[in-house]
Amino acid sequence: MVSLLIQYAYAPLLLVGVNGAGIVLAGAGASKAWLLALLAVAVTASFMAERLLPYAVEWNSPMADRRRDVAHAFVNETLILASVASLPLLAGLVTAVDVWPSSWPFVLQVLLAVLVADAGITLVHFASHKVGLLWRFHAVHHSVKRFYGFNGLMKHPVHQSVELAVGVAPLLVIGMPVDVAAALALAVAVQLLLQHSNADYRVGPLRSVLSLNEGHRFHHLKWAGVGDVNFGLFTLMWDRMLGTYSFDPGRRFSTRDLGIAAKPGYPSEYLAQLSEPFRRRGACTAETDGR
Repeated sequence: MVSLLIQYAYAPLLLVGVNGAGIVLAGAGASKAWLLALLAVAVTASFMAERLLPYAVEWNSPMADRRRDVAHAFVNETLILASVASLPLLAGLVTAVDVWPSSWPFVLQVLLAVLVADAGITLVHFASHKVGLLWRFHAVHHSVKRFYGFNGLMKHPVHQSVELAVGVAPLLVIGMPVDVAAALALAVAVQLLLQHSNADYRVGPLRSVLSLNEGHRFHHLKWAGVGDVNFGLFTLMWDRMLGTYSFDPGRRFSTRDLGIAAKPGYPSEYLAQLSEPFRRRGACTAETDGR
């Protein structure tokens, strides 16, 4: 019974339950402290599901990465929250034409923000596998040796900042309200948890529409070229347009499939990962780097 609940109720709990609660509270103008509370619920549910029904048991055990991953998660989530807090100032500086559809139901405003951010972040992600400078920062994320919820926030802060800037800039230009931005920030965090989750959950046919863990595992294959698929953050529609969608229902993954093939000794400590992109001067992409 527990396994069935996790398989079929875990994803809806986060996608609909946690995000839905965030939309309701944000739409009502509640304190932004709710963002942290709901994020804590999502993280707790993520770790419980991974331990009760893991896709790979080995991925539940730390691989000398626990403190590093907590540091990445803390720094990067703080950046997201700081971005929301600074939105009133940013909006005053960046808004070019205030045409935000404020008359729409709040849930549709959040959906619009999700779709626009999905486009920008997905395209930056795609470019990060093609442009050497971006790849050097993005490589931090691909150095993981196991696949679990916190991997989603294991990013170089420079790369996360670029993704957020491109994803959110169009929304700021047209006057996105702070409450919508708060709901969007929660949706991004929840999506990253689900996308990298070690929980063996199921979403049926939606796995070909939503960018969740079943499809995103293919993106983390370390062999050159084969991981250049499924770039989407929220959806896979941009991958279908770019011709980068891939899925094989019979494929199983293990630790040996993850990482950067040409750099098995990629730094694993937090501070070393922060400095690595600046230390490597040669221009290389994910393809020329042998991943």
